[in-house]
Amino acid sequence: MAAEEAREAAMKEFDGQYLLIVDGSIPTKDGGVYSTIAGRTNLDMLQEAAKGAAAIVAIGSCAAFGGIPHANPNPTGAVAVSDIIKDKPIINVPGCPPIPVVITGVLTHYLTFGTIPELDDKGRPLSFYGDSIHDRCYRGRSTTRASSPSVSTMKAPANGWCLFELGCKGPTTHNACATVKWNQGVSFPIESGHGCLGCSEPDFWDAGSFYTALSMPADPVKYTAAAAVAGAAIGVAVSYANRSKKAAAKTAHQPATLADLEKKP
Repeated sequence: MAAEEAREAAMKEFDGQYLLIVDGSIPTKDGGVYSTIAGRTNLDMLQEAAKGAAAIVAIGSCAAFGGIPHANPNPTGAVAVSDIIKDKPIINVPGCPPIPVVITGVLTHYLTFGTIPELDDKGRPLSFYGDSIHDRCYRGRSTTRASSPSVSTMKAPANGWCLFELGCKGPTTHNACATVKWNQGVSFPIESGHGCLGCSEPDFWDAGSFYTALSMPADPVKYTAAAAVAGAAIGVAVSYANRSKKAAAKTAHQPATLADLEKKP
């Protein structure tokens, strides 16, 4: 109860000024009884706490997009913060789990400038989610792609081969894993030899097998500001070429393949 008293006191003292940090999806079925704190549903607590918030930060894919609890058949009626709160700015910081440096970067931006960072069409900060994992991945420059699990296990990690053929969702996943990495910059899943699961995208759990190569639907050309920053690091020409191929594929209503992305304009 001491924690609840502290929360209520902080909300009262800083009404209209505080950032509300939400972790986890919110069950809504049967009045939200499937997740409670101090005898109150998460749904009720979110609605109350959001009233006095200056903005909301949805931490993790569950809070941002519903995550695994939202996956079919979703027995608790779990939803994202944005499905409930409609009258407050919401910054989505997806990932399962989200990258710690990204979380602190978002909070630091708000504390420093008093504004929320520029967001993409899914409410994610452009500075961290503006480019796909493939755009930033060193394996994405490889002309050799692992073609079977046995080949990937034995050779791909050591040779730096692209893991697209083994189901890597890097081309359709936007996050900073390939540059910020994990564990204070030690590594990230692809560097360790495992394909990206796409965990920072909506409905990633229902998007098909993690180990089947995707037939990639193209994204429209967007994220102009972040593209300029990322382009300086990986090459403006490569970044622009990838986006052009994606946009062209969508316009033609045809799926783009990894080979399409790697062709030079």
